[in-house]
Amino acid sequence: MKWTGKIGFAETAETEPSVYEETIVERKYYGDVLEWNRRMDTGSGVNPDITMQNRLSVLGDPYASANLYKMRYAEYLGQKWQVTGVQVQYPRLTLTLGGLWNG
Repeated sequence: MKWTGKIGFAETAETEPSVYEETIVERKYYGDVLEWNRRMDTGSGVNPDITMQNRLSVLGDPYASANLYKMRYAEYLGQKWQVTGVQVQYPRLTLTLGGLWNG
């Protein structure tokens, strides 16, 4: 299955002296869906948490390769999902998605 969407990168900037804040920069990417899984975790809350265990194979560019540690989320099925892992297989990046992004 093909995938097209945005990946959010966290850029840190100094807003005031000694005060740093993250701003999200979105960039559009495309690739393939390698795995499509869903898990519901019944924790201590009233409603269970939904966790996606999807893997996306994304065609990386120099920006993505240089900023792997700044990836925060990927848009998938109309939602923003946390990027919990990145595997480098140049020129592709395999992203593992977790829970919903609440940033």
